[in-house]
Amino acid sequence: MPRSLWTGSLSFGLVNVPVALYSAVRDVDVHFHQLHEKDGARIETRRFCAEEDREVAYEDLGHAYDVEDDGTVILTEEDLAAAAPRKTRTIDVQAFVDLQDVDPILVDHPYFLAPTGDAEGNLRAYRLLVEVLRTTDRAALGRFVLRTKEYLVLVRVRDDRLSLTTMLFHDEVRPTDGIEGGGRRPAKGELQAAVGLIEALSTDWDPTRYRDCYRERLLDVIRRKEQDERITVPAPAREQTSAPADIMAALRASLERARGGGGDGGPGSGSEEKGDGGQDLDDLSRDELYERAKEADVPGRSKMSKEELVEALKA
Repeated sequence: MPRSLWTGSLSFGLVNVPVALYSAVRDVDVHFHQLHEKDGARIETRRFCAEEDREVAYEDLGHAYDVEDDGTVILTEEDLAAAAPRKTRTIDVQAFVDLQDVDPILVDHPYFLAPTGDAEGNLRAYRLLVEVLRTTDRAALGRFVLRTKEYLVLVRVRDDRLSLTTMLFHDEVRPTDGIEGGGRRPAKGELQAAVGLIEALSTDWDPTRYRDCYRERLLDVIRRKEQDERITVPAPAREQTSAPADIMAALRASLERARGGGGDGGPGSGSEEKGDGGQDLDDLSRDELYERAKEADVPGRSKMSKEELVEALKA
């Protein structure tokens, strides 16, 4: 069980639900230490005074805010404390909203809320809120203070439990003014063809079908480096940076490919011996071939030469 980040109660009306807050995400990124390339020593980050050219202790740090006309306002810890939110142990629900009305762009960081204690009243209050939110398909909108910041939060049901998501305030989202909108609307035929392509490519949402391919490649490079294997950088992929001259022709070809009627990757298209973008396998680097062999689950691929990988993939 992870350690709770906050304990308190979720309050709506005169009802209090004692809860504990847990992070709903975990850090699975690959992290590195910075080294001095010359001798391999680790790099340290220190704070130096630009005036005295000496290191400054953390407790001696001050705060400055830049204002107009190149001015600066110096703030003390007492000044900051005057604006700090009042720390409470309550998630104050202010309203209930329909989930479909919540713009995903405002969603920030997810957490889980779990009931605290074994008291029957605490558990009943928690289950009551779970059931009422699920039944009405609504979410609770409220505020609470975590550490030193006050957050706008959304509480909803996920996997038969309460989840809490911190939200961005509306003025944190940039307006679309100045962002190009693409000009006039497309022709009716192009729109119908694009809708057909989207329908052909549509599928049920299943997050388990998608994985972090970059992290997998990076971990594989680390493993091969540990085994003193030679690492080669694959040639950059050819990318098309401009729209096709004939959009309708491109849409028709894409739709035909999506429906399995031909094209790269389609059944019987002859692409089994091709790399990404239709390249011959012989033209790919060893690393690119290894990635394709990994996707095809070719046994013994890590010890194969480039030629052996080509033969295995063709087979």
